[in-house]
Amino acid sequence: MKIPITVVTGFLGSGKTTLLSRMLEDSSMKDTAVLVNEFGEVGLDHHLLRRVNERTVLLGSGCVCCATRGDLVESLVELVGVRERREARVERVVIETTGLADPAPILFTVVSDPILQHRFEIEAVVATVDAVNGNLHLDRNPEAAKQIAAADAVVVTKTDMAGVRSARSLVSRLISMNPSANVVEASFGEVEVPDLFRRTTIHDTPNLSSPSPHDSSRTHSVSLTFDGPVEWAAFGAWLSMLLHARGEDILRVKGLLDVGGDGPIVLDGVQHVIHPPRHLDEWPDGDRRTRIVFITKGVRADDILSSLEAFAGLLGAEPQPLFSGRESTSSQLMSRPG
Repeated sequence: MKIPITVVTGFLGSGKTTLLSRMLEDSSMKDTAVLVNEFGEVGLDHHLLRRVNERTVLLGSGCVCCATRGDLVESLVELVGVRERREARVERVVIETTGLADPAPILFTVVSDPILQHRFEIEAVVATVDAVNGNLHLDRNPEAAKQIAAADAVVVTKTDMAGVRSARSLVSRLISMNPSANVVEASFGEVEVPDLFRRTTIHDTPNLSSPSPHDSSRTHSVSLTFDGPVEWAAFGAWLSMLLHARGEDILRVKGLLDVGGDGPIVLDGVQHVIHPPRHLDEWPDGDRRTRIVFITKGVRADDILSSLEAFAGLLGAEPQPLFSGRESTSSQLMSRPG
């Protein structure tokens, strides 16, 4: 059985360490090893606390999201040894990133390293957002947007210091940025830990409009549904081509795919990094349609739709809604290197 990994990320000063301290107090987090870049001002009284010095090794393409964290490999391999020698129980690992970190290299390291991929699995990415300064961080720092896009759960911190209207506005923005994430509010790191690991249903989002030409730096969510089973091999080929061409601009893809079985395939990826697909025995709700959410930067909704239209005959199902009468840009979408 693989050891689950939770990544705690968030911009500078957003309360990552405070949240982590609260998480470790919960009985469900017993026997958790913690890897942090900085010990910080908040003490973490834990017998398996390790400091890691962030070393990102770029691959030949120079793509930051497809980069290996050498420090992480060493630390996780060490924890495997600790567990196998029975020096301590290691039932879970939490990795706290730096405030300016893109979580993608961590995920890439775990799913691609030949040793780690057989010993560990990513259970969740938890991102913290400061309710007082969150909007400013998202406006000015692309790292903050990438952290939200990668998250399975978003914890809005310092809500006791922000006004109600400001906090609600931020929550609405976060939901629109990542419709598949659980968004919870917390003061002083107080949060129900099970909420961080609760899987959401993939919902449709009303925002299918293309970003304006002057808005290409911002993130946008695109929600697609398919009526009828999807041919998995054809969809996998299309998604591989899309990520190869525009992987750095597809910040997140998450979905439930109807492939004709009793349950769906769970699709989960961050930029070029696609987690091994999981087959569920049954659907989580009564909606058996394929539902996919893309979080993109500078990729228009109708670019994705038109490229899918070119594959519609092979997929066995058509994406909904289809924008009829639009010029197809699939060749342009698939030809740009990532």
